[in-house]
Amino acid sequence: MEINKIKAILEAILFAAGRPVSQKELVLSLEIAEEDIESIIASMQEDYREQARGIEIIKIENNYQLGTKKELQEFIYPVLDKRSKPNLSNAALETLSIIAYNPKITRAEIEAIRGVSADACVYKLLEYGLIEEGGKVDLPGKPMSYQTTADFLRMFGYTSLNDLPELPRYKLDENRQIVIDELVKQQEEVQEEEGEMEAPNPPREGVEV
Repeated sequence: MEINKIKAILEAILFAAGRPVSQKELVLSLEIAEEDIESIIASMQEDYREQARGIEIIKIENNYQLGTKKELQEFIYPVLDKRSKPNLSNAALETLSIIAYNPKITRAEIEAIRGVSADACVYKLLEYGLIEEGGKVDLPGKPMSYQTTADFLRMFGYTSLNDLPELPRYKLDENRQIVIDELVKQQEEVQEEEGEMEAPNPPREGVEV
């Protein structure tokens, strides 16, 4: 089968599915090897970039999905979704980061790291579909754990959690929690070494959860 026809078939499948399609499904449909699927989709992704198309193929772990480019979302929301665009507060983003770097973390563990209640943030992240319940953990009371979703990967442009930026080195206390005071001290030391190069930016305004 010629390459252009395979590309057309892949585009048709991803468009019609409207969901992430697994690599295995594509292999079964086209009856070609996984490495060929990966190579052809990589070529299609490059085609979309060079042609300045409004769509792109997103890879999420071992799944592919046809979607609109992130930079065009502001034009799409007013037409397809009358709700306001999701706007996460700093507190919600902080909670989301903790969950992303600590899959299967419990609410109590999140609160131990942040030092404040996480109820509202967890509820909002669940509502947006950025996190989901990861099952109960083997601890007293069998608390529920949380993990990020494929929507989180899509929203932030990651293929998998392995693509997350590397965290700075930090110390852990006896409960295996981040020592926040140590992070603050390290930041202050860096600022003293660098000197005051420019005036600090004003804090961002955000909608609190």
